[in-house]
Amino acid sequence: MNNPGNQPIRRFSTGRIIEHQLNALLFILLVLTGLSQRFHDYSAAHWVIMKLGGVDTTRLIHRYSGLLFTLLCTVHIVSASLGVLLKKFPPSMIITLHDFTDAVDNIKYYFGISNEPAHCARYDYKQKFEYWGVLMGGALMIGTGLVLWFPVLVTHFMPGELIPAAKAAHTNEALMAFLIIIVWHIYGSIFSPEVFPLDTAIFTGFISRERMVHEHPLELAQIEGKPLAEILGHRDSAPEITSHT
Repeated sequence: MNNPGNQPIRRFSTGRIIEHQLNALLFILLVLTGLSQRFHDYSAAHWVIMKLGGVDTTRLIHRYSGLLFTLLCTVHIVSASLGVLLKKFPPSMIITLHDFTDAVDNIKYYFGISNEPAHCARYDYKQKFEYWGVLMGGALMIGTGLVLWFPVLVTHFMPGELIPAAKAAHTNEALMAFLIIIVWHIYGSIFSPEVFPLDTAIFTGFISRERMVHEHPLELAQIEGKPLAEILGHRDSAPEITSHT
């Protein structure tokens, strides 16, 4: 596959864009309705609850948003798993040893020990770690949320101590997920110098070739069928391209 000139490169399909926007919408609803109940003594939380129609309506929105989030996660996991198993998609989100060596290479680059950052494929180690953190955190939220929604049913089969444990885990994971999104994901999508004032890739589906050279040169080399050294603008002979996926 060739990319003539310096044309933007398709990075995300329409389905992935819709999935991301739905996930973002549900995350906002879950944070607003969940944390406002957890911190109901604060005036801002009280204001949110009243604007949503009271605590009963807030709980209802939270629970059904959780169900939609569960459905979205299930569809994502099933479709991604089938895609990899049927070899329609490369397993580009699997964490490998290369991701740890890439992290070391970047640390060396940041401290001036190395002249170049790590050469990454479709997703770098930061994106992979964030993805799996969100996925595992989502699984925990779904499991504990169902326990809290149906406590009587759960205690028919499990010890009663599971209920307060689920409540603590649900609340703490919600706070951690909120902070990670605000501090890590929002910074990377908005305030990072590489994308400021906004990374539009997840809205348009396209990324500039310049960013691909900087952030995902191995993938670009595979897309354009060129040696890595040519992609990076090197004059020396290119090293063998190996997939980091």
